[in-house]
Amino acid sequence: MEQARPRPAVEHPVRASAPPGLAGSSALQTVVELLAEAGVEVGGSRPFDMIIHNPQTADRVLARGSLGLGESYMEGWWDCERLDEFICRVLRARLDEKVGRSALVLQSVRSRLFNLQNLRRAWKVGEVHYDLGNAFFEAMLDSRMVYTCGYWAEADSLEQAQAAKLDLICRKLGLEPGMRLLDIGCGWGSLMKYAAQHYGAHCVGLTISREQAAYGAARCEGLPVEFRLQDYREFNPDGGERFERIASIGMFEHVGHKNYGDYFEIARRSLADDGLFLLHTIGKNLRNCATDPWIDRYIFPNGALPSLGQIADSSEGLFIVEDVHNFGADYDRTLMAWHERFEAAWPAFAETFGERFHRMWRYYLLACAGTFRARTNQLWQVVLSPEGVAGGYRRSS
Repeated sequence: MEQARPRPAVEHPVRASAPPGLAGSSALQTVVELLAEAGVEVGGSRPFDMIIHNPQTADRVLARGSLGLGESYMEGWWDCERLDEFICRVLRARLDEKVGRSALVLQSVRSRLFNLQNLRRAWKVGEVHYDLGNAFFEAMLDSRMVYTCGYWAEADSLEQAQAAKLDLICRKLGLEPGMRLLDIGCGWGSLMKYAAQHYGAHCVGLTISREQAAYGAARCEGLPVEFRLQDYREFNPDGGERFERIASIGMFEHVGHKNYGDYFEIARRSLADDGLFLLHTIGKNLRNCATDPWIDRYIFPNGALPSLGQIADSSEGLFIVEDVHNFGADYDRTLMAWHERFEAAWPAFAETFGERFHRMWRYYLLACAGTFRARTNQLWQVVLSPEGVAGGYRRSS
C-alpha cells in the first residue's frame, strides 16, 4: 500500500491575523501567531491549514496544550485535511513547548510520584485499547495482525512491510529450528506464528489482553505456540524456564521507568547465557519527558516512552548492547497505511463506535504519523546478549 505523500505547500505569505468571523479573541490571535511560526494558517486553503469552527478552541488549546488540541478536534471544534502534516509542522516549530505546559508538568509529576504501570494498573491498557474487538483491528491491520512498525526498506505495501519486519527480527535473533522463543507482549501472536512457520521455533507468548490471547491461539492452532495471559512480572519467578531467544515487540512502551529494572532482570533470568534478546520499542529523544497527555487519556493509559539512555542504564550489568537500529521514519508510512485502511473500513463500525470515536482514532493515527515525520519519536530495535557474542555480533541485513 503506497503511503499518501504530503502535498507540496503553496508558497504564499501566511497572515498572522484572525480570520474573518472569528476576530476579537486575544487567544485566537495568539494561536494564529504561533501557527504562523510553523507555516500554518488559520482559515487557510492548504491541506495542512487549520479550520476553526468553535471560537473557544484557541482558549482550550492555549490552556491545555496537546490535551486541549486533541479533545477539541474529537468534538468537532476544528478540522484539518492533513492532520499528519499539521502536527509535523507544529512539532518541527517546537510549538508544543510554548503552550499547555501545566498539563505536561502534571503528567510528569504523576509519573515521578506514582508507579503508573504497577500490576494493578497494567491490565487497563488491555481492556481500554486492545480489547476493542478483533474485527476492528483485522480491518485496520495487515493479514498477520501486526500492530507495530513495519520495515519499508524494500516494501511497497503494508503486507510486505510487516512480513519484512518479522523476518528481520528472526534473522537478527539468528533463529534456528527447535529454539525456544519467548515473546514478551506477544499481541495476537504474529511474530510467534511467523517464527514457528518459517524458522521452526517453539514459542511462548505473554499478553494481558484476553481478546488477543483467545484470537491468537486460534490462529496458531497446530503450531508449537503457547499463549499465556500473564503480566511479565509474574512470569518465571524462580528462573526455571530458559529460552534461547527472547523478543519484545512494541510492549516496552507500557513498562514505565519505575519498572525498567525489573523488566530487564526478568528477561535475563529467562534467557540462556548464550542467548539473544531483541527489544523493539518506540522511544523519545530526551529522558524524563512526560507522556503526551492526550495519548495517555484516550489511547494508551499509563504508557511511557523510554529514551535510549534509559534503556542502556536499565540493562547495564545484565546485558551487553550488541546492536541498535533506528527506523522510526518507517512508522510514518505504517501509520498512514493503517489510517487508509481504517477510513475505508469505518462504515462497518460507525454505528458501534460513533463519530467521536471516529475522530479520536483518526487523530491518533495521523498525529502519531506526524510525530515520526518530525523525528520527535523514534523506533529502535536493540539486540542484547548476556555475556557478549563470541567474535562479535553481526546484524543481518
